[in-house]
Amino acid sequence: MPPKPGILAAFEAAKGFMPVDEGLALYEAAEEAAATGLPLLEVGTYCGRSTILLAGAAREAGGVVVTVDHHRGSEEQQPGWEYHDASLVDPEVGRMDTLPSFRRTLHAAGLEEHVVAVVGRSPQVAALWNAPLGLVFIDGGHTDEHATADYEGWAPHVAPGGLLVVHDVFPDPADGGQAPYRVYRRALASGAFTEISVTRSLRVLRRTGHGV
Repeated sequence: MPPKPGILAAFEAAKGFMPVDEGLALYEAAEEAAATGLPLLEVGTYCGRSTILLAGAAREAGGVVVTVDHHRGSEEQQPGWEYHDASLVDPEVGRMDTLPSFRRTLHAAGLEEHVVAVVGRSPQVAALWNAPLGLVFIDGGHTDEHATADYEGWAPHVAPGGLLVVHDVFPDPADGGQAPYRVYRRALASGAFTEISVTRSLRVLRRTGHGV
């Protein structure tokens, strides 16, 4: 089922970069995964645009979303870079801080009770994690270092039959950075995941084997 109109409206109103068609594909994956009763996990919260869709699906199933971000912005969101938003800089410390915007986004969407926000770096949080997940959505840093760490830290926690979703997968280097594409290719090559859907740069894979 598509997301309720209020969820879709909140998604479209939130700061972020995911287009609607990719968002709808993410929601469909989240809806399936949430029905298992396992939590969903997102790496790369930013201001909560995609979190709204994950949380909307989790709410329908009585579940929860965990979203992990240090909230200091990824490399392409720093001053002088293409995706920098000066309104998200904390004037007191002079650094990006997307956490206040994220909290306002969740509050406006009425989804605060369905989200556990973890403020920290993905590898550090992953090292503490010890529970199966119905879905892992990788949408954090886009360098090889960060994307690889996100995959290595979180993909092993995807439950059998669960979903791994990777955003910003661009086979053609002219379209975007290659780190998420390399992670996606690694997941397929591992034999642990099978691709089930493609929506522009969003790839949905199902865990069908071992050896992540």
